[in-house]
Amino acid sequence: MKRKILKISLVGKTNAGKSTLLNNLVGEKISITNKKINTTEDFVIGIVNIKNTQLVLYDTPGISFLRDNKSQKTKLKKNLWEGLNQSDIILYLIDSKRMELNDLKNDFPKLYELKKNISIIFNKTDLIKAENLLKHIKLITEKYKIEKFFNISAKKKLGFENLIDYLLRKSKYGRWLYKDDEITDKDDIFITNECTRNEILSLIHKEIPYNIEVTNKTFKYLKNGQLKIKQDIIIKNDRYKKILLGRKGSKIKDIRIKSQKEISNILDVKTHLYINIISSDAKKI
Repeated sequence: MKRKILKISLVGKTNAGKSTLLNNLVGEKISITNKKINTTEDFVIGIVNIKNTQLVLYDTPGISFLRDNKSQKTKLKKNLWEGLNQSDIILYLIDSKRMELNDLKNDFPKLYELKKNISIIFNKTDLIKAENLLKHIKLITEKYKIEKFFNISAKKKLGFENLIDYLLRKSKYGRWLYKDDEITDKDDIFITNECTRNEILSLIHKEIPYNIEVTNKTFKYLKNGQLKIKQDIIIKNDRYKKILLGRKGSKIKDIRIKSQKEISNILDVKTHLYINIISSDAKKI
């Protein structure tokens, strides 16, 4: 049977549910989900192989970076455009509970420049009334050229069947980009670093989580089958040290314990996680 492939960009506002959709389509947690803005920084690829078809899904940073020219966000903007340029079609996710049609007015002119089919996915539709959704669909179809509309709950995996059927129909004959057993372009080290970054995002407030980097120093399976990981949290400003540590080290302990548990669940192996905080000049604190 000849192989087919389709490359898909998942775009939308922060917290529209792109990463949750990606994780649940793939069947594994490969992209972090968090209520804070801009949690997806890297260009994360998820792979779903169904019979002779490979679906390659690009999880991109928030769509606002289409219009953002701030220098400190250059990486996020680059990753967004990389996903858009590589894709065959675009799936634009909307949080049905926080729908703002003005967003489409701002985003779609840029997306139309790519000359690619755009479909809209209304996420969290289990939380709103159907008649409200129909009103929005009518308004959108009057102003924009949309190929398809889908109603889903990414969290509860509702509405996936219609979406997957559509993606399979859109696929074209071509060489697969990834092996049969691959589900992401990211390795376990990246995913475990992301687990720790996600806990920092959840437990630390203000701007601090966006001014740190998590790097791996050791990733080793022990003779007893357990996993030993050592990570560095690199901070750009020494004043973040006190906040990350917390009272008597309580905050960094919480981060370590929760990340360790998440890593153990994802990789299905007992994990021992060790975290060290260092300044950006590589001097240990």
